[in-house]
Amino acid sequence: MKESKLALRALALALALLLVFTGGYAFGVNSVKKKEIAEVPAGALFAAGTYETEAAGYGGEGNPIKLKVTFSDQEIESIEYTADGETPTVGGMALPKLVDAALAAQSPDIDLTSGATITYNGFIAALNDAIVLAGADPSKLVAKKTEKTIENVEKTVDIVVAGAGGAGMTAAITAAQNGKKVIILEKGALPGGNSSYATGGMNAAETHYQSEQGIEDHVDWFFEDTMTGGHDINDPELVRTLAANSSAAIDWLDSIGAPLKNIGQAGGARAMRQHRPVNAENKILSVGSYLVEHLSTTCADLGIEIIYEAKVDEVLMDNGKAAGLHATSVADGSEITIHADAVVIATGGFGSNPDLIVKYRPDLKGYVSTNAPTVTGDAIAFLEAIGADFRDLEQIQIHPTVVQKDGSLISESLRGDGAILLNKEGKRFCNEILTRDVVSAHINEQPDSYAWLIADENMAKESTVIEKYVNKGYMIKCDTVADLAKLIGVDEATVQESLEKWQAACAAGNDEEFGRTQLQANLTDLSALPLYAVQISPGIHHCMGGVKINTNAEVIDTKGNVIPGLYAAGEVTGGVHGGNRLGGNAVTDFVVFGRIAGENATNYTK
Repeated sequence: MKESKLALRALALALALLLVFTGGYAFGVNSVKKKEIAEVPAGALFAAGTYETEAAGYGGEGNPIKLKVTFSDQEIESIEYTADGETPTVGGMALPKLVDAALAAQSPDIDLTSGATITYNGFIAALNDAIVLAGADPSKLVAKKTEKTIENVEKTVDIVVAGAGGAGMTAAITAAQNGKKVIILEKGALPGGNSSYATGGMNAAETHYQSEQGIEDHVDWFFEDTMTGGHDINDPELVRTLAANSSAAIDWLDSIGAPLKNIGQAGGARAMRQHRPVNAENKILSVGSYLVEHLSTTCADLGIEIIYEAKVDEVLMDNGKAAGLHATSVADGSEITIHADAVVIATGGFGSNPDLIVKYRPDLKGYVSTNAPTVTGDAIAFLEAIGADFRDLEQIQIHPTVVQKDGSLISESLRGDGAILLNKEGKRFCNEILTRDVVSAHINEQPDSYAWLIADENMAKESTVIEKYVNKGYMIKCDTVADLAKLIGVDEATVQESLEKWQAACAAGNDEEFGRTQLQANLTDLSALPLYAVQISPGIHHCMGGVKINTNAEVIDTKGNVIPGLYAAGEVTGGVHGGNRLGGNAVTDFVVFGRIAGENATNYTK
């Protein structure tokens, strides 16, 4: 990861340096080439003044990060920003840290210590441009070194949690609601982890939202779909717990002000059970950033302390019982020791660790990953060290619809709402809402192993997700079928035929060609122009394997015994998803088992 940061930084600085000599276009989406580079007075480092620049961040070119950078003749005095396109819990929290770091360093040569890679790149690009406009060379601004006072931290609480993702924050909130004092140790500089990246929704059966909308579903169906989707190698008791507690988990989210009112369908589900958030205009939102925002706000309201940039490396043990966590600060190397009566591990999987991926699945070497950069499987080593057992570590899921240039995920919910897949020949080739492993296999079988996901204007009107994909440049707007055919590189008649077949199937409620069901529930038949298309291929998405737990979320050792006082929830665990995770089940997993871990850790401390 460090190498990739250095490479990104070197690229940005090299491009900025090139601009100094050529007067050309800077790195990012900005107006440097339209502006005159200021002349620096003799003896000065910068041409004093305020310079405005912008570059694409998470919001893409349509909603960029905008900077207003003020220089004296010798230093960067202030950096103001506007960044409406950045998510509040990722980029929105990263930007103040980036501003502080750049001002302290008096240089763009600063590290990224969070998962906000896209925001970081946009900020650095815009800052480099401002420096160039002020007449300086960004590559020559060596970061000022500040003396760091290393202070070790040692505290005692009731419960300590490793990981401030969905599972960790849910567990911490549950414990705090029961009156317990909780500290969370988070490796990144921001909360969320992989949870922030979830774009679809949360599966739940027999919910009040389903009842209110006339949707039939059953816990038994949810259980059976999850077992079948996981190729029946899941732990049936864990799956039953997941399904049986899913409705109560929706109610709990209601209670913290995070309702998931909209219901769609995900791959492998026989009923519409994927619950999704909507905004004030009733447009569908990305579930991950929405829940992380509400969970982190609830943590703050309950006084839960989150120590960031704290990489957990040891579970403290006392006479065979979990007694706390030890971590090392990513920022300064200081030691953090938290003593506690109970411990919850929620550090996620290892999807951003190529070495572990290849260790367990050599066939996945070279695949792009959709995971947050902090998700590197640290828990495997420190849990093995205390005798914890693991299962299914070789079960690594690839997601079918991933943008290959940067690993960005295109939500499965779009296919559930009526989007289809066309190969490079402009033809459908599978049932788009089969399980992820099956759809991925179908895509890999196509010429050049890629496909185009197609949505339409009716879908775009209902979803902010498509709007973001367009702003980021992932989805391309096609005003006509001819434009779409040109984009794909085939004749218009072929694409028109594919669309007409899909529209006829939706009208008949029967997809004879590929057996896709519940067509009457789709939001669209792709008849509303303009159309939207994005080229995708499979990428590494989820680690189904992990540490063994029971239905109480207690960690199991290699002898089959519970490790007293130690709990785990979320992607760090194995057994819930088996050989393939259904879309929408990851959020259910972290809410259901996060609550169970928090509740049982609370009971244990009593």
